Amino acid sequence: MADFTIVIGNKKYSSWSLRGWIMLKYAGVGFDEILVNLYAPDAKALILKHSPSGKVPALIHRGATVWESLAIGEYLAELFPERELWPKDLQVRAIARSISAEMHAGFANLRQNLPMDMDESDPHRAVSDETRAEIARITAIWNECRAKYGAGGDFLFGKFTIADAMYAPVVNRFTIYGVALDAVAERYRRAMWELPAMREWREAARAEPWKTTI
Repeated sequence: MADFTIVIGNKKYSSWSLRGWIMLKYAGVGFDEILVNLYAPDAKALILKHSPSGKVPALIHRGATVWESLAIGEYLAELFPERELWPKDLQVRAIARSISAEMHAGFANLRQNLPMDMDESDPHRAVSDETRAEIARITAIWNECRAKYGAGGDFLFGKFTIADAMYAPVVNRFTIYGVALDAVAERYRRAMWELPAMREWREAARAEPWKTTI
């Protein structure tokens, strides 16, 4: 049994689960998974056995439970400072935290209009004006981070950080719905989509027996 266990929902659809899971991957630790079908009648009860919020993801480590994606990231960053899950520089780290919190709290139209799905695509899906505005904001964030902080790697702050984990489900959305991106945002989307961890998640998602519609 691994030292860490993460409770997650369907890999096909659970964007928050992807965030917590990929943070663990980049922390470089072994972990077990408890996978809950979020569409099952008893899903809430099953999650409540592990997470007081009744939501996923939840990280269990040595008797402690951390339930919330950003909190999981902060916990791992403190446990494994050598992994540099946040940028080293104080002010750059503040930017990384700011764009992560903005992703966490915002972009409601994107979430509703273009839900995550790892097993289907719909490149002709209609996109609302409100969603287009949020797409523009996200690509502006990506462009600014890549221009100012992205030297030395393919990610928003060069090397992979919690900020990249927070935007990982957006990469899925932009890919499956065929969202047109500028050159900088497209390079970042492609780099994220082809990450070994993203491929691993995608393959597991496609093997799941549970299915809904996007």
